[in-house]
Amino acid sequence: MSTTTVTPLTTQDAENLVTAARRAAEAADVTVSVTVLDAGGHLLAFRRDDRAVLISGETSTRKAYTALQLDTPTADLVDAVRPGGLFHTLPTALDRPLLFIAGGVPVHRDGRPIGAIGVGGGAPEQDHSFATAAVRALTQEGRRA
Repeated sequence: MSTTTVTPLTTQDAENLVTAARRAAEAADVTVSVTVLDAGGHLLAFRRDDRAVLISGETSTRKAYTALQLDTPTADLVDAVRPGGLFHTLPTALDRPLLFIAGGVPVHRDGRPIGAIGVGGGAPEQDHSFATAAVRALTQEGRRA
């Protein structure tokens, strides 16, 4: 049996994710908060733009946590929590900070989850695009290294 070691998400990776997400948001003239969690759900990086709505700090963290726990972008889970959806009762069944609004994206390395990023402050679709742009930038950076 062979064991493959996957390099965990580093603080430098987390800072790079924050920077890439903020750049994408700035290009769209949107102020946001960005949260990056490691594979254990621990905070690695957080940044709230000065003019971002205060609640965006909480929503970015909850989006990252939800994406990490379910290993799925939160944009893909929105319908699952609607009445009749697969996870309809999940938001109230667990005492966890889950948030089923687009903007949370898991981060993978070598096909394994190593953390997640959450973006809050823009429209959900914008937050999702900023988070995915950051993950894409990190993946491309890893390929160049």
